[in-house]
Amino acid sequence: MRSLIDILDFTTAELDELIATANDIIENPAKYSEKCKGKKLATLFFEPSTRTRLSFEAAMLELGGSVLGFSEANSSSAAKGESVADTAKTISCYADIIAMRHPKEGAPLVAAQNASIPVINAGDGGHNHPTQTLADLLTINREKGGFNNLTVGFCGDLKFGRTVHSLITALSRYEGINVVLISPDELKLPSYVKKDILEKNNIPYKQTTDLESVIPELDILYMTRVQRERFFNEEDYLRLKDSYVLEPKKLKNAKKDLCIMHPLPRVNEISVAVDDDPRACYFKQVLNGKFIRMALILKLLEEAKR
Repeated sequence: MRSLIDILDFTTAELDELIATANDIIENPAKYSEKCKGKKLATLFFEPSTRTRLSFEAAMLELGGSVLGFSEANSSSAAKGESVADTAKTISCYADIIAMRHPKEGAPLVAAQNASIPVINAGDGGHNHPTQTLADLLTINREKGGFNNLTVGFCGDLKFGRTVHSLITALSRYEGINVVLISPDELKLPSYVKKDILEKNNIPYKQTTDLESVIPELDILYMTRVQRERFFNEEDYLRLKDSYVLEPKKLKNAKKDLCIMHPLPRVNEISVAVDDDPRACYFKQVLNGKFIRMALILKLLEEAKR
């Protein structure tokens, strides 16, 4: 049974195929409106989410399917102590495909090992968020026409940011990628990501604490929020939460075709004054997330039939 737990579960050819399907859905929505008629998606969200959960639900509904599930652990049998494995086996009796978000790293993998239907990792702790990465890749593809020879800046919380880890991993397979890591010292990219992904794939990277000094060289600026829920210490969060705030004046030396991205939700790290800048792509990312999840659901259900 094919699932998506990590972005590396798909080859670059498969990623290109998903992006092509998503682009076709954007161009020809009516063609896909009944592709999942009679199919059910279970959304198992043990952790709060707005965009990811609703985009999965919108994706399945626009494919003609239906949705069931829960949006917090307290409303599931997990509150009674049911294991992830048993939940996955149970839901397999009711649905055709599962999208799961869980605060514990590895929980969607356990679900996939025990379910008899495809499982999509919709975010597991600080570890991985492959469908956000798919949304990011579709956005980059539509804005830049491809993935090769780009300088990508990641700014903010690079330590706990699962979207950052997943996107760096995905981009590492393309040619001519340069990475710029912009963060306070306490929120640097984990050394295992630098070693296992960047250095292993010979991807040039540099680290800095100063966003404005590097912004002129960026093709893509990927902003992230400092995540209160990943901190053990409130004082550390309060000290670091305003480390980087992107305002119009900071963009004066940026490229005219810079692509500004953010996985959302934002708190205050991008001023609302930037929203009207044509380079702001973060709400396009949200919409792209729905289309790429439609393509993913189609792919996994098609493979489950084989």
